[in-house]
Amino acid sequence: MSNIFSNLKGDKVIWATAGLLAIFSFLPVYSASSNLAYLYGDGSTFHYVVMHFFHLLLGFCLLFAVHKIPYHYFRGLSILLLPVIIVLLIYTVAQGTVIEGAYASRWIQIPVVGVTFQSSTLASVVLMVYVARYLSKKTNENLSFKESILPLWLPVGVVLSLILPANFSTTAIIFAMILVLMFLGGYPIKYLGIIMAAGLLLLTLFILTAKAFPGVLPNRVDTWANRIESFTNGEDTEADYQIEKAKIAIATGGVAGTGIGKSVQRNFLPQSSSDFIYAIIVEEMGLIGAFGVMLAYLMLLFRIVIVATKANTVFGKLLVMGVGLPVVFQALINMGVAVELFPVTGQTLPLISSGGTSIWMTCMALGIILSVSAKREEMKEREEAEKEVDEENPLDILSEAI
Repeated sequence: MSNIFSNLKGDKVIWATAGLLAIFSFLPVYSASSNLAYLYGDGSTFHYVVMHFFHLLLGFCLLFAVHKIPYHYFRGLSILLLPVIIVLLIYTVAQGTVIEGAYASRWIQIPVVGVTFQSSTLASVVLMVYVARYLSKKTNENLSFKESILPLWLPVGVVLSLILPANFSTTAIIFAMILVLMFLGGYPIKYLGIIMAAGLLLLTLFILTAKAFPGVLPNRVDTWANRIESFTNGEDTEADYQIEKAKIAIATGGVAGTGIGKSVQRNFLPQSSSDFIYAIIVEEMGLIGAFGVMLAYLMLLFRIVIVATKANTVFGKLLVMGVGLPVVFQALINMGVAVELFPVTGQTLPLISSGGTSIWMTCMALGIILSVSAKREEMKEREEAEKEVDEENPLDILSEAI
């Protein structure tokens, strides 16, 4: 066991927090999966727990492998993977499916293993690394808007435009996180204002085009509109139904909760094991469980900032913030949706919700952060070793040699 822990490099608090969230996730997933077991007729949640276990196992294997890679390699990997991501997104759009009249192509089927993969989640990680790389190259230069259009904003625009038709919430989160990273990287605020205005303009044109020619461009514009209308006006829609059941679950939980495995609303919430798993946690574990989960993500945010602050290069700092902030931001959005602070977005709770792609990409992001932290620890150990050698008495060294 000691050999295993000795191979875990980087920030130990991040390792511990990720591990605790993963272990904790089995309780709500096991409880909430009863709805899926009933809907699909097998009557047992064991299958879903086993699948969740293998998703976590693969995710932590990925985390371990990524954190062993020196983080400066991610510079080149982001360039190599960006064209691959664009091809994957084009393929995802091309093989899109329609569910009850709505465009719902977010996943691609992996033929050999028979599992689905959400390409936009991988695109998010790769794109944030790519942006961090660009900003780190321009640290000592005056950033020009014209010079950044082709190498920076064109790839960002292509990736986001390919994700947008099927997944507005993911597109909005990636765009917001890129703007935050650009701000942290010293990109002029006046240029960020131009980019925000251009993004809103293009989104408006896309929505108008989709409304004018509904059969030409597959999209989920009507779904977005229904969710926003439900959030603002309280109309009776499917999204409103989900929110109402989530609020009932939260209200039922009270301080200590109804008890693990005793949720009632899991039988009514369509996405009780993924999008609305936080409501099930609050119902069964009360405010104690609710604040416990929230504190875990805030601790993760705190350690991400610490790792970024201590990183020895500008690329390391921006890389940690670029891949780390979206994880915490996604968690806050998921919790916010459950308490009706935000419209229904379809964002999962990282490391807790069931679902393979979300777990894998969260683990990849944490692996990148731990790679930066591990490099810092390695340099610190080397400096301490050199300091100890310098402080040794030359006469002692000579006597030992004799």
